[in-house]
Amino acid sequence: MHPLPRPQSCPQIPPPPPRLPREALPGGERKTPMPDSASSRLSTPFRWPRSRDMVWFANVLHKWLTVGKAGQNWVRFDLDRFTFPGGGTMFRLGADVYIDEIEKIINLKDGSVRTAIDTGCGVASWGAYLLSRNILTMSFAPKDSHEAQIQFALERGVPAMIGIMATKRLPYPSRSFDMAHCSRCLIPWAQYEGLYLIEVDRILRPGGYWILSGPPINWEAHWRGWNRTKEDLRSEQLSIEAVAKSLCWKKVKQRGDIAVWQKPTNHIHCTNKKPPFCSRAQDPDRAWYTEMEACLTPLPQVKNTNETAGGKLAKWPERLTAVPPRVSSGSLEGITPEVFKEDTDKWKKKLLHYKRLSSELNDPGRYRNVLDMNANLGGFAAALVNDPVWVMNV
Repeated sequence: MHPLPRPQSCPQIPPPPPRLPREALPGGERKTPMPDSASSRLSTPFRWPRSRDMVWFANVLHKWLTVGKAGQNWVRFDLDRFTFPGGGTMFRLGADVYIDEIEKIINLKDGSVRTAIDTGCGVASWGAYLLSRNILTMSFAPKDSHEAQIQFALERGVPAMIGIMATKRLPYPSRSFDMAHCSRCLIPWAQYEGLYLIEVDRILRPGGYWILSGPPINWEAHWRGWNRTKEDLRSEQLSIEAVAKSLCWKKVKQRGDIAVWQKPTNHIHCTNKKPPFCSRAQDPDRAWYTEMEACLTPLPQVKNTNETAGGKLAKWPERLTAVPPRVSSGSLEGITPEVFKEDTDKWKKKLLHYKRLSSELNDPGRYRNVLDMNANLGGFAAALVNDPVWVMNV
C-alpha cells in the first residue's frame, strides 16, 4: 500500500515533509483567523435568494478568485460586491445548464435524490443551483490557494464546510447521501488503493450515484487543454474504472464531459475480494477522527436481489416525516417509530413557540444559515423546512 498523506490536526504540529502530495498539506484544514478590525466593516448580507448571486466585498475580503478563475465564470468583482454567474471549471455555461445535462442521466425530479455531497466544491454553485430542485447539497473544499471558497459559499447562504480527503473519514455516518459529485476536484481517486472512492462508497446510500466531470473524463477532447498526454489520461480513467468496478458499482453512462456510476442496492452479487469487506465488528457510522481503511463497508444483508439493503427510503417530500428504515428496523438503540414521531411533533410545536417569542423569526429571509448544536433526530431542521433557511445539524 502506498504511504498515505498525513494531514495536520492542530496548529502546534509541525508541517508535513514536502514529499507529501499537495492535497494533504496542512493549509487545507480548518484554522481560526487572527482577530482584526475586519468585523467593524461587515455589511448586512443580502437576503436569500438574492444572496445566491451576490455578496458584499466587505464580508469576504478576497479578490484572488476573480482573477485566477476569471475565464471560468466562478465569481466577478463589481465595485462593492462579488457576483456569481453560476459558472465553474467544467460548467462555464452555468450550473443550471450543467445540472440539466446530469438530469439526462439521473432522475432529479422524482424525489429519490434529496441529499448530495460536492467534493472540492469551489464557491459551491453546483449546490446553490440544486436547491431550486429540492436537493440539499453539503459542499466542502480545503482552505488552499483559492482562499475563501467556503467563506463565499456560506456568505451566499449555501451549505458548506472546510474539509479535505486525506486520512480521516468524512464526518458523516454510512449511507448518508443519495449523490456524490466531483467536478475537477483534483482528488486522486485511483491512488492509495482507491481509498477515497471507498470512502465515497461508505457515505453513499444503496443505489446512490457518483458523478465525475473533468480530468480524465472525455480526455479525447480535452487532453491538449489539460496539458497532459493522451496515454496519461487514458491510464487514469482506466484506473478509476477499475476501482469503481471493484466496489461493484455500475457505470450508468458517460455523456460528453460527465460520467455517472451507481452503487448497488445490495451486495448479494458483490463477490470481489479486493478491496475486502470490512469486518462486521467495525462501526461504519463512526466518523469523527476515524482513519479511512482500504476495505469495503458491507451493506446490511438482504434476502433477495431486488431488496434495498437497510430498507428503501420514502421519496421527498414524504421522506421528511416518514419513519426511516433504520428506525423502523430497530437498528438504532432507544429510537422507536413512536419516539421519532414524537420528536417531529415536539419540534413543530417548539418552533411555533419560538416564533411567538421573536418577531425576527417570523421575518422570511432574516436568517439563512442555522446551526443546531444538539440536533438529535433533526426535528428542529425538519420543522424549518418551509422557511428560507438551511440547518447544519451537529
